[in-house]
Amino acid sequence: MKPIVRFAPSPTGRIHIGNLRPALLNWLFARRDGGAFILRFDDTDQERSREEYVEGIREDLRWLGLDWDIEARQSERFARYAAAVETLKAAGRLYACHETPDELERRRKRQLAQGLPPVYDRAALKLTPEERKELETAGRPPHWRFLLQDRTVAWDDLIRGPQTIEASSLSDPVLVRADGTYLYTLPSVVDDIEFGITHVIRGEDHVANTGVQIQLFEALGAAPPAFAHHNLLVGADGQALSKRLGSLSIRSFREEGLEPLAVLSHSATIGTSHAVAPYKSLNALASLFDFDKLSRAPARFDTDELKSLNARLLHELDYSEVAGRLDAAAIGGGEAFWNAVRGNLRIFDDVKRWWSIVNGQITPEIESEDVLAAALELLPAEPWTAATWGEWTDAVKKSSGVKGKALFHPLRLALTGRGDGPELKHLLPVIGRGKAAARLRGEPA
Repeated sequence: MKPIVRFAPSPTGRIHIGNLRPALLNWLFARRDGGAFILRFDDTDQERSREEYVEGIREDLRWLGLDWDIEARQSERFARYAAAVETLKAAGRLYACHETPDELERRRKRQLAQGLPPVYDRAALKLTPEERKELETAGRPPHWRFLLQDRTVAWDDLIRGPQTIEASSLSDPVLVRADGTYLYTLPSVVDDIEFGITHVIRGEDHVANTGVQIQLFEALGAAPPAFAHHNLLVGADGQALSKRLGSLSIRSFREEGLEPLAVLSHSATIGTSHAVAPYKSLNALASLFDFDKLSRAPARFDTDELKSLNARLLHELDYSEVAGRLDAAAIGGGEAFWNAVRGNLRIFDDVKRWWSIVNGQITPEIESEDVLAAALELLPAEPWTAATWGEWTDAVKKSSGVKGKALFHPLRLALTGRGDGPELKHLLPVIGRGKAAARLRGEPA
């Protein structure tokens, strides 16, 4: 059976590095096995959900290359959730409660003071019909709790291995608020059933929810999907990233000029037994995916490591893989220029600076007039190759007696206006003899 998985963001903000991880793992698993990837907007929170975030999430996923087969929105499926509510009521698995938040909080504090677990005591089940009517007449509409069966819930987690949850240690969860709106659990399970979700891949902070959801699947007459709970992200310092995720949005990475495949390669390999390395395609990452390779230990996200990985990816890209982007940026020089500068790129847009140095006009920096005069006199005729630089500087060294940094640094400053940069044996042929000669004379060129 081919897998059917889903990524279910709430459109109350943009995608950040934390929720990219489950999106990517679901996508890689589906694509590896020829399955389907569903994008489901969990937008039942009508007050906080925004259309701008819906479009922003789509935009981020498209930039990353994570396409989807089906898109759904929970706000268009309220009738399906209402039908599930009636099914649960008829089965005696959904019951009305009238406690206020203050009453529940006081009850929890009493339980804790007595050394008892703060689990809902099911007092609402003891109410008589008359007592319920009085509460509703007094303006206390009910919220609705799912009646858990007091048993052990077990599943074989695809990442964590055999897991058990004692349902008796949990409070009966609220599925429907007093205002009639739904909490996350009910719509999620109803949608997973109706869309035929075969695997739920999500963060390990949802492990405790799984016991409840398995019982809810069964109460609605469905077999639960397989579950896989992956490790969560921590910073390079080992601390949780939860409070810093706002500054680690996918949009911010795009605005910084990072490559989508660098972001994806990093997210797919941290917290696994694979080396963190750049991959040139999503297909390569999909073939790499394996639940057994995911570690139980937290995955360390390091911005500096991501930026370094981005540079490594650029350094490994062949000209054929970037030719279209160079053309779109009106950057010439062809393969020779790309091969000369790619090893010095941090982000792709750095090519613009090097193209302006090669093709534009710079003011040479003169460090040694004597060295430059000797170099100008011995400047060979074109055509030039990668061997030209070595042959030329050897001739200048023999003629002037200057060698090492005293020779090479003045030449670099004159030819590029910078003290560092690509190897000049590759850059010199792209600069060309006309510009090189003018720059050696100290002329802007």
